Amino acid sequence: MNVLKRATQLGYKQWKDTDISFVTFQTDDQSILTVKEEQSGENEPNDQGVRNILEQVDLGDRKTRSSDISETFTVEEAVEVIGFGKFQWKLSVLTGVAWMADAMEMMLLSIAAPQLRCEWRLPSWKVAFITAVVFIGMMLSSSLWGNISDKYGRKVCLILCMVWTLYYGLLSAFAPVYGWILVLRGLVGFGLGGAPQSVTLYTEFLPVKSRGTSVILLGVFWALGAVFEVLLAMLIMPTLGWKWLLALSTIPLVVFAASCCWLPESPRFDVLRGREDKALKTLKNIAAANGNCVPKGRLVTIRQDDRGRIKDLFIPEYCKTTLLIWFIWFCNAFSYYGLVLLTTELFQAGSVCSVTDNSNMEPRCSLACKYLTIHDYKDLLWTTLAEFPGLLVSLWMIDRIGRRKSMALCFLVFSLCILPLYACTQRTVLTVFIFIARACISGGWQVAYVYTPEVFPTATRAIGIGTSSGMARVGALLTPFVAQVLLKSSVYLTLSVYFLCCLLGAAASWVLPMETMGQSLHESTHTTMEQENRKPQ
Repeated sequence: MNVLKRATQLGYKQWKDTDISFVTFQTDDQSILTVKEEQSGENEPNDQGVRNILEQVDLGDRKTRSSDISETFTVEEAVEVIGFGKFQWKLSVLTGVAWMADAMEMMLLSIAAPQLRCEWRLPSWKVAFITAVVFIGMMLSSSLWGNISDKYGRKVCLILCMVWTLYYGLLSAFAPVYGWILVLRGLVGFGLGGAPQSVTLYTEFLPVKSRGTSVILLGVFWALGAVFEVLLAMLIMPTLGWKWLLALSTIPLVVFAASCCWLPESPRFDVLRGREDKALKTLKNIAAANGNCVPKGRLVTIRQDDRGRIKDLFIPEYCKTTLLIWFIWFCNAFSYYGLVLLTTELFQAGSVCSVTDNSNMEPRCSLACKYLTIHDYKDLLWTTLAEFPGLLVSLWMIDRIGRRKSMALCFLVFSLCILPLYACTQRTVLTVFIFIARACISGGWQVAYVYTPEVFPTATRAIGIGTSSGMARVGALLTPFVAQVLLKSSVYLTLSVYFLCCLLGAAASWVLPMETMGQSLHESTHTTMEQENRKPQ
C-alpha cells in the first residue's frame, strides 16, 4: 500500500476535480498500480500524465528498496556500536573464574608436593614427575581443545574442558597411591589445556578500544587464584592435609559449572558457521543488557566450513606470524617457570655464589622431607604478588606503544635483570631483581594473550591460541632441566641460557609482521587471502 499512498499524494494535486479510483495488486514482490477513471472532468489527466505519475512512484519505491538492501552491518560493527557494558562485566567475571581455577590448579603443584613426598616417601624425581605429568597433559590437549573450539563452538569447548577438570580434580583428592595421583593429575592437565580458550571467547565480545585493557585485567583473576590457593593451603594443610586441599581447590570450577548456562556462544563463530539468526539474537541480548541497540539493517555473514585446521596457520599470510608467536610463547613459559624454580634454588643457597658449593644444594638423603611452614607460605605469597606490578606495567604500555613493542620491552628488561645475578649479590638485591624480572615476564606473557587472538581470524583463532599454549607447555617441561639440573653444574651457564632466550624473545616480538593495536578482528581465512591478493604488487 506504500505505492498507493505515494501515487495518491502525487496524483491528487493535479486531479482535484477528477474522481479516480486506485486498485493495487502484488505479484512477485512488486507492487503494480492500476488507475481507473470514474468520472470525466475539466482537468481530466491524459495517458501521458498517468505514465509520468507511475514512473515517479516506481522510481521512489526502487530507491526505498535499494536503501533497505544497502543497510548492512558486520558482527565487528555491532560489537563496536553496543560497546562495553554490563554484559562484558558479567562475562569478565565468568571467564575470570576459569582463570582462577587454572591458577589454583597450577599453584597446587608446588604446595602439595612436599607433603606427598613425606607421606609416600617419594624420591625427588617422582615428586618432579607429578608436576611434569600435568604439563604433558596440557601440551597434548591444547591443540585438540583449540580444534574443538573452532569446529563446534567456544562455549562448548570451554564448558567441556572446565567440567572435565572439575571431575578429575575431585577424583584426584581420593587417589590412594602414587600411580593414581599421576594418572588423575595428568587428566586434570588434559582439561586445563582448554583453559586459554576462555580468552578466545572473551576477546570476541570486546570492542577494539577496551580489548587490550580487558584481557590484561583477566590476569588479575590469575593472580587472585594463586593468592587464594596459598591462603587456602595455610588454613587446610596443617590440619586436614593435601586431600582436602585438592578437593577445595575445585571451588572456582564448581562456580563456573553452576553459572555456565548463562554463557553465550560467540556471534562471530555463529556467523562463520552460517547461523546468522542465532548470532543476531545474541547481539540483541547483549545490546539489551548494555542499554543499547544493534545497528539497523541486515547482518552480513561470511560462512567458512573448513575451520580449526592447523595447516591454515601456515598459509603465506600467517606462516611467519605463527612461527614467531609459537617461539614467543615458548620463551615466556620457559623463562617464567624457570625463574620460579631459580628463585627457590637461589634462596635456598642464600646467594648466587653459594650455589657453586654443591654441599649447599644437595639434600642429605633422597627421602628427606620437610613440610611447608607458615614462613614458607608467606614467601610464596610475596612471590605471587609480583604478578600485580607486571599487570600494571602491561596496562600502561599495551595501548600506548602497541603489542609488539610491549612484549619486546618485557623480554628485554627481564634479560637486564638477569645480568646482576652473575655477581655475588646480597639476598635483598637478589630479591629485588628477581621480583622485577618476574613482573616483566608475567606482564609480557599477558600481552601475548592479547596479541594472539587478535592476530588470527575467527576461523583459526582457537587453534592458534591452542597450539601456542602447547608450545608454552614444551617450554615449561624443558626449563627444570636448566633451572635445577644445569644449575648444579654451572650457575653462569644457567643464567646465560635464560638471558639469551629472552633476548631472542625480544627480537621475535620486534619483527612480528602485524601490529594489532586498534585493529578489528578478521573473521575468515578466505577473506584474508582475498585482501592480500588485492594488494598492489
